[in-house]
Amino acid sequence: MTTNQEDPNEDGSTSRRDFVKKTAAALAATSLTAYGQQKPQVKIWPEEHWRERMKAPDDGKRYGWLVDTRRCFGCHGCEVACKAENDVPLGNYIRQTIYHDFERNDSQMARVMTPMACQHCEDAPCLKACPCGALHKGAGGSVQVDYNVCSGHAACKEACPYGAIYIDPVANQAIKCHNCTHRLDVGLEPACTTTCPSEALYFGDLNDPTSKISKMQKRIAEEEDADLAILREEKQTKPRMQFVVDSKHPMSAWESKIPKEGESYANDAYSVFEWGEKTEEDSK
Repeated sequence: MTTNQEDPNEDGSTSRRDFVKKTAAALAATSLTAYGQQKPQVKIWPEEHWRERMKAPDDGKRYGWLVDTRRCFGCHGCEVACKAENDVPLGNYIRQTIYHDFERNDSQMARVMTPMACQHCEDAPCLKACPCGALHKGAGGSVQVDYNVCSGHAACKEACPYGAIYIDPVANQAIKCHNCTHRLDVGLEPACTTTCPSEALYFGDLNDPTSKISKMQKRIAEEEDADLAILREEKQTKPRMQFVVDSKHPMSAWESKIPKEGESYANDAYSVFEWGEKTEEDSK
């Protein structure tokens, strides 16, 4: 019996040898990360693959976030609450606070601290890139992961422009903020917002003018020393998270600190060497 020929099964289907060959070829087409792990190629699937999953339930709600960077003092309470609520392992984060030191116009040093998490985009690229159909829109338009379907392909992580997804090292599945849906279902707010001592985090229904987040949006719009901004507007993902920023220190000053496609929140963000603005000399 020769070993260099494909041997079809009795029913004419492709043999295991042929399957292994095709699988090896597919893996060879992917690039390798610095750690030797296979890095999936980002592919946006045809609309028929994700159209229905992109539609939010007809519940009349539109959940969103507002982060007041002027009030956050970097206590990490939101991160700790999130880790405890969702059993997030050490070294991984569903949300993370980004630090940035800068010099003010009066030559005094200042620091802005920004709690970051999934933006729950209306036009979510992670959902479009998911090959197995695990990502979908849940209550209020929240971007959710179906763990009965997720295969850990990591295409969603590669497609996310905000570094808000990580792959669980044990379950090998995509993990991200899900707006604490299990808490919303019983009338509670996300764990992070109820823990924040400085009232820097607001979550709620943007369609409800009486919600705390809607009232805060209106209040900020009337203030002259603050602006409402969204992260990486050029990505055109229509994120549901807005940031209150000092008009004298725009988002562009610290936006580079936020992870990009293919990245996740990491321990390096807490290094003091990452807090200040980097110069060309620093990068040499």
